[in-house]
Amino acid sequence: MRLSDFYKKAIFTGMENDPRGKDFVLKELERKKKDYENLKPKEKETFDAESLENPYSDSRILNGTGDEKIKTALVGVDIEVGEVLLAETLKTKNIPVDLIMSHHPEGGAYANLYSVMYMQSDILNRFGVPINIAESLMEERIKEVERRLMPANHTRAVDAAKLLNMPFICLHTPADNMVASYLQKMFDDKKPYTIDDVIELLKEIPEYREAERNNAGPKLLLGAKNRKAGKVFVDMTGGTEGSKEIFQSLSLSGINTIVAMHLGEDHRKEAEKNHVNVVIAGHIASDNLGINLLLDLVTENENIKILECSGFRRISRRNELGS
Repeated sequence: MRLSDFYKKAIFTGMENDPRGKDFVLKELERKKKDYENLKPKEKETFDAESLENPYSDSRILNGTGDEKIKTALVGVDIEVGEVLLAETLKTKNIPVDLIMSHHPEGGAYANLYSVMYMQSDILNRFGVPINIAESLMEERIKEVERRLMPANHTRAVDAAKLLNMPFICLHTPADNMVASYLQKMFDDKKPYTIDDVIELLKEIPEYREAERNNAGPKLLLGAKNRKAGKVFVDMTGGTEGSKEIFQSLSLSGINTIVAMHLGEDHRKEAEKNHVNVVIAGHIASDNLGINLLLDLVTENENIKILECSGFRRISRRNELGS
C-alpha cells in the first residue's frame, strides 16, 4: 500500500465517521474552496492547499513523498525523537519500518491543532446547544489554545525523521472521530440506565479493560454510580478540551452525562456547578480504541504489519467487520 493511499483512506474514513455527518463536512470543504478563490495571489502562496481536501488540520503526511510502499508501520499514541530513533534501531535488528505513525500531531499539524476545534461548535449544536452560543464560547477557547501553541518547538520529531529519511504521518482527528462515533452509537443503542451501567459498558471494550489492568481504566469523576445516566454525550473529538463555559448550555440542552477522555480541573468545577455527571473513559485507552478502529478500515485487504510503541496496543476487529 502506498503512503498516499494509506493517508487518503484514513482522512476519508475520518470524514465518514465525523460526528457532524459527512455531508456537513463536504459542505465545509466547499466553503473553504470558495474562501481560497477569493484570496490574493500572495496569500495563496502560503495557503495550506491540503486543507481544501482534508478538513482536519491536525492530520498530515509530515515526511515522505507519498509514493513509499508501506509494509510495516511503527504506530504510537505519541511519536517524538525517541520513537523516531527507535524505528531506526529496529532496522538494524532486521525489523524493517516503512512508516512511523503518530496519533497526536507533530510539526505543522501540531502548530495548527487549534483550527480543528471549530468543529466542536457544530457538534454541540447537534446536541441542542444553540449555534450562536456554541460558536461564541468556543472562539475564546480556540484563541487561548492558539496562544499556548505559539512558543512550541513543534518540528523536532519531524526534523529527526527527515534526517533519517523516515516516512512520518500523524492522524489525530480521524481517529478521535472513530472513537467518538463508536461510543456514541453504543450508548444511543444500549441506553444505559445508571452511571454504573455507562462504566460497565466501557469496561466491556478491550482497550478499556487493558487500561484498567494498568490502573488507567474508566473512572467516575462527577456524580454517583446509582444516578440515572439520562442523555449521554460522548465528548472525544475536535482537537482538545473546549470551553469550560459550555456546561451550562449542555445541561440546559438536556445532556445529563458526559463521557470524556479527560477533563481539566477548571472544566470539572464548571461541570459540577451545573450538575452534569462526568465519566472519564481514559485518554490513552480512548486513543487506542480510535486508532484501532481506524486501522481496521484503512488496512482492510492490505497486508500491513503493525508494530506497537508509545502507549499503543493493537486490537483488531477485522473479523467483526467481515474483512
